[in-house]
Amino acid sequence: MFNPYFLMTFLYVALAVLGALDASLTHFQIMPVLAGLRWMRVHFITLGALTELAFGILPIIAALRLKLPIPKIRWDIWLTLNLGLLVLLLGIPLVNGALITTGGTLIFIAVLLLIIQLSRLRAPQSETPPSAGRKFYIAGLIYLLLGIIVGTGLWQGWSTWLQIKVPIEVHIHANNWGFMSLLFAGLLVDLYPGFAGRDLQWKRSITPIFWMMTLGALGLVLGPWFQSNLFSVPGLILHLSATLWLLLNVIKPLINQRGSWSAGMFHLVTSYAWILAPVLIAPLIILQVPGFPGAGIEQNAPQALIYGWVLQFGYAIIPLLFRRFFTADTQPRLGGNWFSLLAVHLGGLLLWSGIFLPESQAVLHGLAYGLWFASMLPIAYELWQIIHAGFEQGAAPAPARHN
Repeated sequence: MFNPYFLMTFLYVALAVLGALDASLTHFQIMPVLAGLRWMRVHFITLGALTELAFGILPIIAALRLKLPIPKIRWDIWLTLNLGLLVLLLGIPLVNGALITTGGTLIFIAVLLLIIQLSRLRAPQSETPPSAGRKFYIAGLIYLLLGIIVGTGLWQGWSTWLQIKVPIEVHIHANNWGFMSLLFAGLLVDLYPGFAGRDLQWKRSITPIFWMMTLGALGLVLGPWFQSNLFSVPGLILHLSATLWLLLNVIKPLINQRGSWSAGMFHLVTSYAWILAPVLIAPLIILQVPGFPGAGIEQNAPQALIYGWVLQFGYAIIPLLFRRFFTADTQPRLGGNWFSLLAVHLGGLLLWSGIFLPESQAVLHGLAYGLWFASMLPIAYELWQIIHAGFEQGAAPAPARHN
Protein backbone atom coordinates (compact mmCIF):
# COMPACT_ATOMS: atom_id res chain seq x y z
CA MET A 1 0.00 0.00 0.00
CA PHE A 2 1.45 3.34 -1.07
CA ASN A 3 1.67 5.77 1.85
CA PRO A 4 2.30 9.39 0.80
CA TYR A 5 3.21 10.39 4.36
CA PHE A 6 6.41 8.34 4.11
CA LEU A 7 7.55 10.24 1.04
CA MET A 8 6.82 13.54 2.79
CA THR A 9 8.73 12.29 5.83
CA PHE A 10 11.74 11.59 3.61
CA LEU A 11 11.41 15.06 2.04
CA TYR A 12 11.48 16.76 5.44
CA VAL A 13 14.41 14.61 6.58
CA ALA A 14 16.27 15.83 3.48
CA LEU A 15 15.33 19.42 4.34
CA ALA A 16 16.54 18.86 7.91
CA VAL A 17 19.87 17.66 6.51
CA LEU A 18 20.21 20.85 4.46
CA GLY A 19 19.06 22.90 7.45
CA ALA A 20 21.83 21.53 9.64
CA LEU A 21 24.37 22.24 6.90
CA ASP A 22 23.27 25.84 6.45
CA ALA A 23 23.27 26.32 10.25
CA SER A 24 26.88 25.16 10.35
CA LEU A 25 27.85 27.47 7.48
CA THR A 26 26.01 30.36 9.14
CA HIS A 27 27.96 29.98 12.39
CA PHE A 28 31.19 29.97 10.39
CA GLN A 29 30.01 33.21 8.70
CA ILE A 30 30.02 31.52 5.30
CA MET A 31 26.29 32.05 4.69
CA PRO A 32 25.22 34.69 7.26
CA VAL A 33 22.13 35.57 5.20
CA LEU A 34 20.50 32.35 6.48
CA ALA A 35 20.99 33.22 10.16
CA GLY A 36 17.28 33.92 10.63
CA LEU A 37 16.18 30.40 9.73
CA ARG A 38 16.82 28.91 13.19
CA TRP A 39 13.18 28.08 13.94
CA MET A 40 12.60 26.97 10.35
CA ARG A 41 15.22 24.24 10.80
CA VAL A 42 13.56 23.02 14.00
CA HIS A 43 10.17 22.84 12.31
CA PHE A 44 11.59 20.70 9.48
CA ILE A 45 12.16 18.06 12.18
CA THR A 46 9.16 18.51 14.49
CA LEU A 47 6.22 19.67 12.37
CA GLY A 48 7.85 18.23 9.26
CA ALA A 49 9.43 14.78 9.44
CA LEU A 50 8.03 13.47 12.71
CA THR A 51 4.52 14.88 12.31
CA GLU A 52 4.28 13.41 8.80
CA LEU A 53 5.46 10.07 10.18
CA ALA A 54 2.91 10.23 13.00
CA PHE A 55 0.04 10.97 10.63
CA GLY A 56 1.07 8.12 8.36
CA ILE A 57 1.72 5.47 10.98
CA LEU A 58 -0.64 6.01 13.93
CA PRO A 59 -3.89 4.95 12.21
CA ILE A 60 -2.11 1.84 10.89
CA ILE A 61 -0.71 0.83 14.30
CA ALA A 62 -4.06 1.46 16.02
CA ALA A 63 -5.98 -0.55 13.39
CA LEU A 64 -3.58 -3.50 13.39
CA ARG A 65 -3.67 -3.74 17.18
CA LEU A 66 -7.46 -4.04 16.89
CA LYS A 67 -7.04 -6.70 14.15
CA LEU A 68 -8.68 -4.38 11.63
CA PRO A 69 -7.65 -3.89 7.99
CA ILE A 70 -5.12 -1.13 7.34
CA PRO A 71 -7.16 2.08 6.93
CA LYS A 72 -7.26 3.77 3.56
CA ILE A 73 -5.36 7.01 3.22
CA ARG A 74 -7.52 9.94 4.25
CA TRP A 75 -6.58 12.33 1.47
CA ASP A 76 -8.55 15.14 3.09
CA ILE A 77 -6.28 14.90 6.15
CA TRP A 78 -3.12 14.55 4.05
CA LEU A 79 -3.97 17.57 1.89
CA THR A 80 -4.97 19.74 4.87
CA LEU A 81 -1.80 18.88 6.78
CA ASN A 82 0.57 19.41 3.87
CA LEU A 83 -1.06 22.63 2.69
CA GLY A 84 -0.79 23.89 6.24
CA LEU A 85 2.87 22.93 6.50
CA LEU A 86 3.67 24.55 3.16
CA VAL A 87 1.95 27.82 4.08
CA LEU A 88 3.49 27.82 7.58
CA LEU A 89 7.00 27.17 6.31
CA LEU A 90 6.57 30.04 3.86
CA GLY A 91 5.32 32.33 6.60
CA ILE A 92 8.04 31.64 9.20
CA PRO A 93 11.07 33.02 7.28
CA LEU A 94 8.95 35.90 5.95
CA VAL A 95 7.62 36.61 9.46
CA ASN A 96 4.21 36.95 7.86
CA GLY A 97 1.45 36.71 10.46
CA ALA A 98 -1.31 35.98 7.94
CA LEU A 99 0.56 33.04 6.40
CA ILE A 100 1.57 31.66 9.80
CA THR A 101 -2.02 31.87 11.07
CA THR A 102 -3.40 30.25 7.91
CA GLY A 103 -0.85 27.45 8.04
CA GLY A 104 -1.38 26.89 11.76
CA THR A 105 -5.16 26.75 11.29
CA LEU A 106 -4.90 24.13 8.54
CA ILE A 107 -2.53 21.99 10.62
CA PHE A 108 -4.88 22.34 13.60
CA ILE A 109 -7.77 21.03 11.49
CA ALA A 110 -5.66 18.10 10.24
CA VAL A 111 -4.63 17.15 13.79
CA LEU A 112 -8.24 17.33 14.95
CA LEU A 113 -9.33 15.05 12.09
CA LEU A 114 -6.57 12.56 12.99
CA ILE A 115 -7.69 12.50 16.65
CA ILE A 116 -11.26 11.78 15.51
CA GLN A 117 -10.02 9.01 13.18
CA LEU A 118 -8.01 7.34 15.96
CA SER A 119 -10.87 7.65 18.45
CA ARG A 120 -13.34 6.03 16.07
CA LEU A 121 -11.26 2.92 15.44
CA ARG A 122 -13.19 0.16 17.15
CA ALA A 123 -12.85 -3.63 16.94
CA PRO A 124 -15.95 -5.55 15.85
CA GLN A 125 -15.49 -7.72 18.92
CA SER A 126 -15.27 -5.89 22.22
CA GLU A 127 -12.75 -8.37 23.67
CA THR A 128 -10.02 -7.07 21.33
CA PRO A 129 -8.15 -4.40 23.34
CA PRO A 130 -6.96 -1.22 21.62
CA SER A 131 -3.31 -0.42 21.14
CA ALA A 132 -1.63 0.27 24.48
CA GLY A 133 -0.02 3.28 22.86
CA ARG A 134 -3.22 4.78 21.47
CA LYS A 135 -3.97 6.81 24.59
CA PHE A 136 -0.43 8.24 24.39
CA TYR A 137 -1.01 9.22 20.75
CA ILE A 138 -4.35 10.94 21.37
CA ALA A 139 -3.09 12.81 24.44
CA GLY A 140 0.04 13.86 22.54
CA LEU A 141 -2.01 15.15 19.62
CA ILE A 142 -4.17 17.18 22.04
CA TYR A 143 -0.98 18.83 23.31
CA LEU A 144 -0.02 19.48 19.69
CA LEU A 145 -3.34 21.31 19.23
CA LEU A 146 -2.46 23.47 22.24
CA GLY A 147 1.04 24.10 20.86
CA ILE A 148 -0.46 25.18 17.53
CA ILE A 149 -2.90 27.58 19.21
CA VAL A 150 -0.18 29.22 21.31
CA GLY A 151 2.39 29.26 18.49
CA THR A 152 -0.05 30.78 16.02
CA GLY A 153 -1.27 33.22 18.65
CA LEU A 154 2.24 34.68 18.95
CA TRP A 155 1.50 36.56 15.72
CA GLN A 156 -2.05 37.61 16.58
CA GLY A 157 -1.75 38.81 20.17
CA TRP A 158 -3.71 35.88 21.57
CA SER A 159 -1.19 35.51 24.40
CA THR A 160 -2.46 38.73 25.94
CA TRP A 161 -6.10 37.76 26.30
CA LEU A 162 -5.13 34.18 27.17
CA GLN A 163 -3.00 35.64 29.99
CA ILE A 164 0.09 33.65 28.96
CA LYS A 165 3.15 35.05 30.70
CA VAL A 166 5.86 33.31 28.61
CA PRO A 167 4.15 32.17 25.37
CA ILE A 168 7.30 30.89 23.61
CA GLU A 169 8.01 28.47 26.46
CA VAL A 170 4.38 27.33 26.57
CA HIS A 171 4.55 26.61 22.82
CA ILE A 172 7.83 24.70 23.14
CA HIS A 173 6.74 22.75 26.22
CA ALA A 174 3.40 21.74 24.69
CA ASN A 175 5.18 20.43 21.58
CA ASN A 176 8.19 18.80 23.25
CA TRP A 177 7.03 17.60 26.69
CA GLY A 178 3.48 17.05 25.48
CA PHE A 179 3.28 15.96 21.85
CA MET A 180 6.75 14.51 21.22
CA SER A 181 7.19 12.83 24.61
CA LEU A 182 3.81 11.12 24.51
CA LEU A 183 4.17 10.15 20.85
CA PHE A 184 7.58 8.57 21.49
CA ALA A 185 6.32 6.79 24.61
CA GLY A 186 3.40 5.34 22.68
CA LEU A 187 5.67 4.15 19.88
CA LEU A 188 8.00 2.47 22.39
CA VAL A 189 5.06 0.76 24.08
CA ASP A 190 3.63 -0.54 20.80
CA LEU A 191 6.78 -1.30 18.82
CA TYR A 192 9.22 -2.54 21.48
CA PRO A 193 8.10 -6.22 21.43
CA GLY A 194 8.66 -6.30 17.67
CA PHE A 195 12.19 -4.88 17.44
CA ALA A 196 13.43 -6.14 20.86
CA GLY A 197 11.89 -9.61 20.62
CA ARG A 198 10.50 -9.41 24.17
CA ASP A 199 7.94 -7.48 26.21
CA LEU A 200 8.59 -4.41 28.30
CA GLN A 201 9.71 -5.29 31.82
CA TRP A 202 6.57 -4.16 33.70
CA LYS A 203 3.52 -4.12 31.42
CA ARG A 204 1.24 -2.96 34.26
CA SER A 205 3.31 0.20 34.59
CA ILE A 206 2.12 1.56 31.21
CA THR A 207 -1.07 3.18 32.55
CA PRO A 208 0.59 4.97 35.51
CA ILE A 209 3.41 6.08 33.18
CA PHE A 210 0.80 7.54 30.83
CA TRP A 211 -0.91 9.55 33.56
CA MET A 212 2.36 10.72 35.11
CA MET A 213 3.67 11.85 31.74
CA THR A 214 0.41 13.51 30.71
CA LEU A 215 -0.04 15.39 34.00
CA GLY A 216 3.67 16.21 34.09
CA ALA A 217 3.41 17.78 30.65
CA LEU A 218 0.41 19.78 31.87
CA GLY A 219 2.46 21.14 34.76
CA LEU A 220 5.30 22.05 32.40
CA VAL A 221 2.84 23.93 30.18
CA LEU A 222 1.06 25.72 33.03
CA GLY A 223 4.40 26.72 34.63
CA PRO A 224 5.43 29.26 31.97
CA TRP A 225 1.73 30.04 31.30
CA PHE A 226 1.41 31.50 34.81
CA GLN A 227 5.18 31.93 35.31
CA SER A 228 4.92 29.83 38.46
CA ASN A 229 7.21 27.08 39.72
CA LEU A 230 4.23 25.69 41.65
CA PHE A 231 3.29 24.06 38.34
CA SER A 232 6.71 23.63 36.73
CA VAL A 233 8.47 21.77 39.56
CA PRO A 234 5.88 19.03 40.19
CA GLY A 235 5.32 18.79 36.44
CA LEU A 236 9.03 18.26 35.87
CA ILE A 237 9.25 15.65 38.64
CA LEU A 238 6.23 13.73 37.31
CA HIS A 239 7.37 13.85 33.69
CA LEU A 240 10.98 12.93 34.41
CA SER A 241 9.95 10.08 36.74
CA ALA A 242 7.61 8.67 34.08
CA THR A 243 10.31 8.94 31.42
CA LEU A 244 12.89 7.14 33.57
CA TRP A 245 10.35 4.44 34.45
CA LEU A 246 9.63 3.91 30.76
CA LEU A 247 13.35 3.70 29.98
CA LEU A 248 13.83 1.11 32.72
CA ASN A 249 11.06 -0.91 31.06
CA VAL A 250 13.07 -0.75 27.84
CA ILE A 251 16.55 -1.37 29.27
CA LYS A 252 16.03 -4.04 31.94
CA PRO A 253 14.98 -6.90 29.61
CA LEU A 254 18.10 -6.25 27.50
CA ILE A 255 20.74 -5.87 30.21
CA ASN A 256 22.29 -9.30 29.63
CA GLN A 257 21.41 -9.47 25.91
CA ARG A 258 24.54 -8.13 24.22
CA GLY A 259 23.26 -8.98 20.76
CA SER A 260 20.26 -6.71 21.27
CA TRP A 261 22.36 -3.57 21.72
CA SER A 262 22.61 -2.37 18.15
CA ALA A 263 23.47 1.21 17.20
CA GLY A 264 19.74 1.80 16.74
CA MET A 265 18.98 0.63 20.30
CA PHE A 266 21.68 2.94 21.62
CA HIS A 267 20.13 5.77 19.58
CA LEU A 268 16.75 5.16 21.24
CA VAL A 269 18.01 4.89 24.81
CA THR A 270 20.80 7.47 24.82
CA SER A 271 18.70 10.09 23.00
CA TYR A 272 16.94 10.66 26.33
CA ALA A 273 20.21 11.89 27.85
CA TRP A 274 19.51 15.19 26.08
CA ILE A 275 16.31 15.58 28.10
CA LEU A 276 18.35 15.36 31.29
CA ALA A 277 20.76 18.16 30.33
CA PRO A 278 18.23 21.04 30.52
CA VAL A 279 16.53 19.39 33.51
CA LEU A 280 19.78 19.37 35.52
CA ILE A 281 20.51 22.98 34.55
CA ALA A 282 16.97 24.26 35.20
CA PRO A 283 17.41 24.89 38.98
CA LEU A 284 20.39 27.15 38.31
CA ILE A 285 18.36 29.17 35.80
CA ILE A 286 15.40 29.43 38.19
CA LEU A 287 17.69 30.59 41.02
CA GLN A 288 19.35 33.10 38.65
CA VAL A 289 22.85 32.12 39.75
CA PRO A 290 25.24 35.05 39.05
CA GLY A 291 27.47 34.52 36.01
CA PHE A 292 25.43 31.56 34.85
CA PRO A 293 24.51 31.86 31.13
CA GLY A 294 20.76 31.48 31.60
CA ALA A 295 19.87 33.46 28.48
CA GLY A 296 22.27 31.43 26.33
CA ILE A 297 20.80 28.18 27.62
CA GLU A 298 17.22 29.30 27.01
CA GLN A 299 18.16 30.27 23.45
CA ASN A 300 20.19 27.18 22.51
CA ALA A 301 18.95 24.32 24.71
CA PRO A 302 15.87 23.74 22.50
CA GLN A 303 18.19 23.14 19.54
CA ALA A 304 20.16 20.52 21.46
CA LEU A 305 16.92 18.92 22.61
CA ILE A 306 15.54 18.71 19.07
CA TYR A 307 18.73 17.44 17.42
CA GLY A 308 19.93 15.31 20.33
CA TRP A 309 16.64 13.76 21.44
CA VAL A 310 13.85 14.21 18.88
CA LEU A 311 15.90 13.74 15.72
CA GLN A 312 18.02 10.95 17.20
CA PHE A 313 14.92 9.02 18.28
CA GLY A 314 13.81 9.39 14.67
CA TYR A 315 17.14 7.96 13.47
CA ALA A 316 16.11 4.63 15.00
CA ILE A 317 12.33 4.64 14.56
CA ILE A 318 11.80 6.14 11.09
CA PRO A 319 13.84 3.50 9.17
CA LEU A 320 12.21 0.77 11.28
CA LEU A 321 8.73 1.92 10.28
CA PHE A 322 9.74 2.50 6.66
CA ARG A 323 10.95 -1.11 6.44
CA ARG A 324 7.84 -2.55 8.06
CA PHE A 325 5.26 -0.59 6.10
CA PHE A 326 6.99 0.38 2.85
CA THR A 327 8.80 -2.81 1.85
CA ALA A 328 8.45 -6.55 2.28
CA ASP A 329 11.35 -6.66 4.76
CA THR A 330 10.16 -8.92 7.59
CA GLN A 331 13.13 -8.18 9.88
CA PRO A 332 12.23 -5.38 12.37
CA ARG A 333 15.53 -3.48 12.43
CA LEU A 334 16.08 -0.10 14.02
CA GLY A 335 17.84 2.52 11.94
CA GLY A 336 21.14 4.26 12.51
CA ASN A 337 24.77 3.18 12.72
CA TRP A 338 27.77 3.74 14.96
CA PHE A 339 28.89 6.80 13.01
CA SER A 340 25.50 8.53 13.31
CA LEU A 341 25.44 7.66 17.03
CA LEU A 342 28.88 9.14 17.70
CA ALA A 343 28.37 12.23 15.54
CA VAL A 344 24.98 13.20 16.95
CA HIS A 345 26.17 12.98 20.57
CA LEU A 346 29.41 14.82 19.85
CA GLY A 347 27.37 17.57 18.21
CA GLY A 348 25.27 17.91 21.35
CA LEU A 349 28.37 18.14 23.55
CA LEU A 350 29.87 20.85 21.35
CA LEU A 351 26.67 22.90 21.35
CA TRP A 352 26.47 22.82 25.14
CA SER A 353 30.19 23.64 25.36
CA GLY A 354 29.59 26.70 23.20
CA ILE A 355 26.96 27.97 25.65
CA PHE A 356 29.52 28.05 28.46
CA LEU A 357 32.41 29.28 26.26
CA PRO A 358 30.96 32.38 24.59
CA GLU A 359 34.29 33.45 23.10
CA SER A 360 34.39 30.19 21.13
CA GLN A 361 30.65 29.81 20.65
CA ALA A 362 30.50 30.48 16.91
CA VAL A 363 33.14 27.84 16.12
CA LEU A 364 31.78 25.26 18.55
CA HIS A 365 28.21 25.70 17.35
CA GLY A 366 29.35 25.59 13.74
CA LEU A 367 31.07 22.28 14.45
CA ALA A 368 28.00 21.01 16.32
CA TYR A 369 25.67 21.64 13.39
CA GLY A 370 28.28 20.23 11.03
CA LEU A 371 28.36 16.99 13.02
CA TRP A 372 24.56 16.85 13.11
CA PHE A 373 24.57 17.31 9.35
CA ALA A 374 27.06 14.46 8.96
CA SER A 375 25.06 12.22 11.31
CA MET A 376 21.93 12.67 9.16
CA LEU A 377 23.56 11.66 5.89
CA PRO A 378 23.61 7.88 6.51
CA ILE A 379 20.03 8.04 7.81
CA ALA A 380 18.82 9.87 4.69
CA TYR A 381 20.67 7.36 2.52
CA GLU A 382 19.15 4.46 4.47
CA LEU A 383 15.66 5.89 3.94
CA TRP A 384 16.34 6.37 0.25
CA GLN A 385 17.42 2.72 -0.07
CA ILE A 386 14.21 1.58 1.65
CA ILE A 387 12.04 3.76 -0.60
CA HIS A 388 13.87 2.48 -3.69
CA ALA A 389 13.40 -1.12 -2.57
CA GLY A 390 9.74 -0.39 -1.87
CA PHE A 391 9.15 0.86 -5.41
CA GLU A 392 10.93 -2.18 -6.82
CA GLN A 393 8.66 -4.46 -4.79
CA GLY A 394 5.57 -2.54 -5.83
CA ALA A 395 5.24 -0.89 -2.38
CA ALA A 396 2.81 -3.59 -1.27
CA PRO A 397 3.79 -5.00 2.12
CA ALA A 398 1.79 -7.78 3.70
CA PRO A 399 -0.41 -6.32 6.46
CA ALA A 400 -0.55 -9.47 8.55
CA ARG A 401 3.01 -9.24 9.82
CA HIS A 402 2.76 -5.73 11.34
CA ASN A 403 2.07 -6.43 14.98
